[in-house]
Amino acid sequence: MPELRQNLATKEWYVIATERAKRPEDFKHDKPVRDEAEYAAKCPFCPGNEPDPRDDTYIYEENGKWVVRSVVNLYSAFVPKGTRERISDGIYRRMNAYGMNEVFVESPKHNDNFVKMPVTQIEQIVRTYLNRYHFAMGNRRIEVVMIFKNYGPSAGCSQAHPHSQLAAVPVVPTSMRDRIEHAKRYYDDTGHCVYCDMLEDELTRDDRIVYQNDSFVVFCPFASGLPFETWIIPKRHTPNFGEINEKEITDLSFAMKDLFSRFYYGLDDPDYNFVLRTPPRDETNDRGMHWYIMAMPRLTKLAGFEIGTGMLINVTLPEANAGFLREVKLPS
Repeated sequence: MPELRQNLATKEWYVIATERAKRPEDFKHDKPVRDEAEYAAKCPFCPGNEPDPRDDTYIYEENGKWVVRSVVNLYSAFVPKGTRERISDGIYRRMNAYGMNEVFVESPKHNDNFVKMPVTQIEQIVRTYLNRYHFAMGNRRIEVVMIFKNYGPSAGCSQAHPHSQLAAVPVVPTSMRDRIEHAKRYYDDTGHCVYCDMLEDELTRDDRIVYQNDSFVVFCPFASGLPFETWIIPKRHTPNFGEINEKEITDLSFAMKDLFSRFYYGLDDPDYNFVLRTPPRDETNDRGMHWYIMAMPRLTKLAGFEIGTGMLINVTLPEANAGFLREVKLPS
């Protein structure tokens, strides 16, 4: 029987369509074509092809060579000019597209990825995220800082070189505000963080856990909107990403490498997105908030029902997906 499952944190309902369920291994497919060379002559992110160094916002170097860079996105939808004043246009409102958009170039190697990288490289990527997060939050005109990665064409990636992005905007999106309000109401009702309660329940049940270490738990949520939707969440109650410490940076890097390696070897290197969810400026210290990373392989496409209702249909069981990922044999 199909069933509806509700996400405790967001109150969103998802359809778990068990009558047409696929086995997790059914999502294996022919590996997509990836660039194999370590250097591409026309790639603007490869060493020696870098654009104007004035576009660099942060560089981590070793032995005189860059390891991770952050650069201004030349095709940004947001510009750090103007004001965030709302302008009336009849019954409508508009404002300048004020904000920031930076690209994190994750490696000098054109064909690199989280699976091939040593954990120390991922640590430097996370430290770059943290540096630019603090910089963006230092701008009082910015309300929301979003860090995300698009991996592969079906995930919206147009550049093969390994990279992720930061977008900082002066407004709080409605979907984010809804999640915040649900979490705050839960805290008001129970005195607990909803994410901490979800985490405690997952650790007790254990059937949706994929991986854990001292600081993080990786799991497929009870109400997962898409096949193999997976969260990486800190065990320590931490409202915002800016509070991550050095031990947690290392443990997060191990968790990221483990999860994306399981995607790579278990699902044949699928395209995916991940989003680092951290609250907006006014909620960064709210006791009901808890930051986490949501990762979503691009294995299915939205159809009319999903678009029309906003209610996603997941044709796999999260418990089965977690079990499948746990059993993936990773190289030693």
